[in-house]
Amino acid sequence: MRPESTVLATTPRADVFTETVEDFGTVRFTPVDPASDSAVLHAWVAEERAEFWGMNGCSRELVQEIYEDVDRRDTHHAYMVRLDGEPVALFQTYRPEEDRVSECYEVREGDIGVHLMLAPIAGRPRPGFSRTLIGSLIRFAFRDPSVLRAVGEPDARNEKAIALLGRIGFVRQGEITLPEIDLPEIHLPEKRAVLAFLDRPEWLPAAQDGPLPS
Repeated sequence: MRPESTVLATTPRADVFTETVEDFGTVRFTPVDPASDSAVLHAWVAEERAEFWGMNGCSRELVQEIYEDVDRRDTHHAYMVRLDGEPVALFQTYRPEEDRVSECYEVREGDIGVHLMLAPIAGRPRPGFSRTLIGSLIRFAFRDPSVLRAVGEPDARNEKAIALLGRIGFVRQGEITLPEIDLPEIHLPEKRAVLAFLDRPEWLPAAQDGPLPS
């Protein structure tokens, strides 16, 4: 483990986006704290359902190191999403022009890349939970008026993620192959993915404080 991976007492990170959705709760987006959040993230990525996240078999220490690397970048960001204080999702955004996906399509001004991992379901499923939470995720991703389009590139084998993007409104463009990245600080194997886009929703300006409309 690198010296900076040592778990130390840290000041809680400030939320960057918060909204209260009627009959749902308060949703908060907070930058991932690699030291404080690594245990929760490790438990999530270690599950079989998270195989396409690419961290099955990683130790907690390695998960922490990976998010320390993300934390040092100004082009890639990771957020812990909490509902009434409980972690419910990991949401990552990135600038496509600074990512390997830029080798697979023509990046437009206003594009933002997104990755989403929902937490394991605890207890009985809550009807409408994912749909309402995704409304908050969309408002967060498009909170900057200059963001005009979200880019998704889930693993081509991940049928659940692809279906979820379709329900949200992403339009599938076809399959791509993300090239391998092999650098001293990071290694990403080649990945066959589905490229999909979501234009800035027309309802967004009128729905800043409410759930995703029907």
